[in-house]
Amino acid sequence: MTPSRTLVQSAIGGEYPVVVGPSALTQLPDLLRDRAPAHAYALVADDRVMELHGDTVAEAVGRLGRPVHRLSFPHGEENKNRGEWIRLTDALLERGVGRDGCVVALGGGVTGDLAGFVAASYMRGIPVVQLPTSIVAMVDSSVGGKTGVDVPLGKNLVGAFHPPRFVLADTELAGTLPRAERSQGLAEAVKHGAIVDAPYLERIVAEADALLAGADPATTRMVSRSVEIKADVVSRDETEGGLRQILNFGHTLGHALEAASGYRLPHGSAVAVGMILEARLGERLGVTEPGTAVRLQEAVAAVELPTEPPAGLSRARVMELLARDKKARAGSVRFVLLERLGRVFSGKGDGPPTWSRSVPEDALVSVLDGV
Repeated sequence: MTPSRTLVQSAIGGEYPVVVGPSALTQLPDLLRDRAPAHAYALVADDRVMELHGDTVAEAVGRLGRPVHRLSFPHGEENKNRGEWIRLTDALLERGVGRDGCVVALGGGVTGDLAGFVAASYMRGIPVVQLPTSIVAMVDSSVGGKTGVDVPLGKNLVGAFHPPRFVLADTELAGTLPRAERSQGLAEAVKHGAIVDAPYLERIVAEADALLAGADPATTRMVSRSVEIKADVVSRDETEGGLRQILNFGHTLGHALEAASGYRLPHGSAVAVGMILEARLGERLGVTEPGTAVRLQEAVAAVELPTEPPAGLSRARVMELLARDKKARAGSVRFVLLERLGRVFSGKGDGPPTWSRSVPEDALVSVLDGV
């Protein structure tokens, strides 16, 4: 069996471990005892994940001899909203969970964001631990401390930075996912290669069949490398004032496409298309090496993700959503652009690096032709 790896993520207030590997869940009781002792634990998961893994995790948490409250919510991105945040926080109050409680977030990116925001805001903040069950959560959303909910005007517009006490990514759980869900998660791994590590991107393509099958050791290698990349970026800019912006590559257009579809376009698919469109935008503006978008398109196709926006989306609606993006500054939406695969364009000259930038509207409209 592939051994577990423990990586370290820096955060405001200290560091926390990220444990990656098959059967990593066996370490949960010891990690809770050492890193997140509590009077009571609230296990938060969507209804599907609670049915699949709730008993196993609740039994592991229960070995500490403390109350374990199971709180579930309907699955789906559309349920990462303020209404579910209210319902979950009220449930914690009804069960008498105090400031000495701890939230255990079990699930994919939706659960990590929602449960993390509950923990960040409940009684002005209680501890949270992240137990990601999806590829996207393992490689990206569970690490870095971002939490939040979606609102009608866009994704993640209400939230907080709230680092977990630890992240435990059991890669065996990836084998329980449908192939299409593993594919969705690989969009973030492709992004990590595109912005930081071109050889890693090539390895994802070379091992695409194994990764899409959820096989180890390829899955553990992939999750570990993505965590290393994100942890390094976040440790240098935890609150997204500078370098961390590069993690938004593909997400500015991706989030707009996702919202314009009414969230029928899955997040990974939206990011995949967003990366390709933003690479085309960089090429059109002369800052991205020609041919980058084509090579990125080939990588996206290798992990079975779409390479073009779905038919029927309103370009006007996409432009409207872009203007409301949370990364906008002074009313201008900003994009992360590549210099080439493995390197983000950071500006020219001797000044400080600029990791995101506004772009001319006509260039943006041109890459959205056909949307």
